[in-house]
Amino acid sequence: MPTKGLEDVVAAETAISDIDGREGKLWYVGYDIKELAASSTFEEVIYLLHNLEMPTAAQLDDLNAQLAKERELHEFTKDLLETMTAVASPMSMLRTLVSAESAHDPEGWETPENDEANLRKSIRLIARLPQMIAGYCRLKQGKAPMDPNPGLSQAANFLYVLTGEVPSEDDARVLDQCLVLHADHTMNASTFAARVTAATLSDIHSAMTSAIATLKGPLHGGANERVFEMLIEIDSPEAVEDNIKARLANKKKIMGFGHRVYKTEDPRATVLRELARDLGTRKGESKWFDISERIYEVVRDEKGLYPNVDFYAASVYHGLGIPKELFTTVFAASRIAGWTAHAREQYSNNRLIRPESDYIGPAPRSLVPLVNR
Repeated sequence: MPTKGLEDVVAAETAISDIDGREGKLWYVGYDIKELAASSTFEEVIYLLHNLEMPTAAQLDDLNAQLAKERELHEFTKDLLETMTAVASPMSMLRTLVSAESAHDPEGWETPENDEANLRKSIRLIARLPQMIAGYCRLKQGKAPMDPNPGLSQAANFLYVLTGEVPSEDDARVLDQCLVLHADHTMNASTFAARVTAATLSDIHSAMTSAIATLKGPLHGGANERVFEMLIEIDSPEAVEDNIKARLANKKKIMGFGHRVYKTEDPRATVLRELARDLGTRKGESKWFDISERIYEVVRDEKGLYPNVDFYAASVYHGLGIPKELFTTVFAASRIAGWTAHAREQYSNNRLIRPESDYIGPAPRSLVPLVNR
């Protein structure tokens, strides 16, 4: 019998990340996600996912220099960004621009087996996604896109090109922790899509386009936007209980709760809860965290469900001034680190991914001529 949704089916061996769903644990290359979020940077995690070791100071400096150098978008991409901003949603824009980047990548025509070229292409994509996302937002607001600041980290530069102001160290650190938490998550739907595409020996830009298209779905990356829509609708902690109980009575899904893998609280949600609480207090806007906490209490008591990574991420992103419609693209700007690492891992020990299926259609039969049907 087939396993619906491929649940518990092992699709690949990987050295990149691992999960213990019963204990609520996530590791990147053996390092606990909570320790990484507390004590490392997104740039260190990029290096870790691609090299399977934490960088030395010199190696990290080199990676930072590469990222800063590669942030600027090609003029072709800038022109396409303006076109896509006028006609497309944020995730559709991102999917199209990443695909188009291959046309002007200096190594776009290199074979997928060239691992050094794949690493350089990965760095370019990681560096440029924030520019695409922030440029889209500013164009929507009638503002000109910002040039990147080479003196800033990935997180700080993202907020800078989004808002036009150099962020505080505290805000930059919060976003940096979010990027660490979202960077990889074993064989999730978008990572699997990237590996399936890479397994055909298609190029890494194609694999990333597949991943972004998969993340776009509300059952994957799109959930964080719907979480904040729910917070806006409820509007106050006092209104939570009646609203959530009505949703449950009507068999509506409470976005941001439950997970295919975790049987307890998602460890990323544990970190994000603290970030949301501290950020709300620091900004003098605890409302969204307070609503979130009350939702958590009601859903836990009524259904025994725990929040996942999307639940508290929504109020954290809002607190950083990121518009709701960009939430899923921010997820992509982080997960591109893991996707590209998985694509390179797939290329390194490749076999075409081609599962079987169980046929449930009609039994073999003869074709009746058109005139006799």
